[in-house]
Amino acid sequence: MKILVVDDEKNIRRTLSNILEDEHYKVITAESGENALNILSNEIIDLMLLDVKLPGMDGIEVLKLIKKDFPGIDVIMISGHSTIKIAVQAVKMGAYDFLEKPLSLHKIVISAKNIAEKRKLFQKFQQESKDTESQYRMIGVSPEFSKILNLIDKVSATDSKVLIRGESGTGKELVAFAIHNQSARKNGPFVKFNSAAIPNELVESELFGYEKGAFTGANKQKLGKLEIADEGTLFLDEIGDMNLNAQAKILRVIQEGKFERVGSNKTITIDVRILAATNKNLEKMFESGEFREDLFYRLNVISIHIPSLRDRKTDIPVLLNYYLDYFAAELKIHPKKFSSSALKLLQNYSFPGNIRELRNLVERLYILTSENIILEDDVEPHIRILFESKGENLSFLETKAYSKAKNEFESYYLTKQLKKFNWNISTTANKLDLQQSNLSRKVKELCIKREN
Repeated sequence: MKILVVDDEKNIRRTLSNILEDEHYKVITAESGENALNILSNEIIDLMLLDVKLPGMDGIEVLKLIKKDFPGIDVIMISGHSTIKIAVQAVKMGAYDFLEKPLSLHKIVISAKNIAEKRKLFQKFQQESKDTESQYRMIGVSPEFSKILNLIDKVSATDSKVLIRGESGTGKELVAFAIHNQSARKNGPFVKFNSAAIPNELVESELFGYEKGAFTGANKQKLGKLEIADEGTLFLDEIGDMNLNAQAKILRVIQEGKFERVGSNKTITIDVRILAATNKNLEKMFESGEFREDLFYRLNVISIHIPSLRDRKTDIPVLLNYYLDYFAAELKIHPKKFSSSALKLLQNYSFPGNIRELRNLVERLYILTSENIILEDDVEPHIRILFESKGENLSFLETKAYSKAKNEFESYYLTKQLKKFNWNISTTANKLDLQQSNLSRKVKELCIKREN
């Protein structure tokens, strides 16, 4: 932490400098307000010890300018002649503290330590806020994405239950957080609970909490996710994997806002908004008795369906560019780019794992690709369905006469193999375990011509 000591008395400046430097702070001194303001134009200062009575511009005037032009600086006012009125005025103007002369050096050290700790906590909070914003940032330009944002805007203004549906990796948690963050509950907690990640026998104790002695190993009381989420939002991810007993209890919470911890008869009342998500067909599940129909209708007040990435392909380049920048900063390495052919390959890839797969793919390529340009050959080994990813005309997969589809496939397959072996008929036939004469005949029959 860098400290500026502003006092017209040389001995006070020296004493304060010595005591603060002993605490490993970097200290700069100034004998006037004007001199202090000049220093601030060239130095980044964290804390200022500012005397009220100074030649020329007094400390109160300097404080006013600092709070206007350098609001991030903490200021401790010091004085031997000031009234209570001036002290109150200084604190109201934003001074952290007001200390009277003769100064207690112990108090100076304690105040500096408190400010240093406060600034560290604030920086940590800012970093966590930045990390949260980055973690939950929603990226897209497609019409489908715009519809989702529009729905989020509408439901955020209410306290309605929302069921978020979509394939794995489409960003259901991001939508839930966006709803929370735009709602009146945004200053409350956002608590996640994933039913699929917790064994059935532990779901209730994790969700509702438990009392000491409720079961073997319960050595102390534990608050559940519901209680932690009070006055905020509870996001129930993979709700389709929740067991029926827990479903009945969560239904009561939705209806009455009440529950009991495991091992307790005391009823706890909470105020929490519940958002749920699933990649399963809950309608079929309640028909087969695997999911409570009444819970389904309670959760499904508003339904938001998130389309798969293959249904909003215009978002793929935007997401790729975002994660290229993200991992350059995250991994602290030089930014990379995709070649045009690699980008085309990825734009036409179906991404079965959706955005989660895309994100992981970019991170993997950053780590494994040594060059700054990521080529098509770098990408191919890491994508799951190569035929689909190529974006080529696979018309033989369409429903048509088998003989026609068979000819189209043979043409496609043999062209690929010939290209792979530099159009050498002999080598290709050998690799495919074909007679060279048979391969030559097929090439003629199918009108396969060498690419330029």
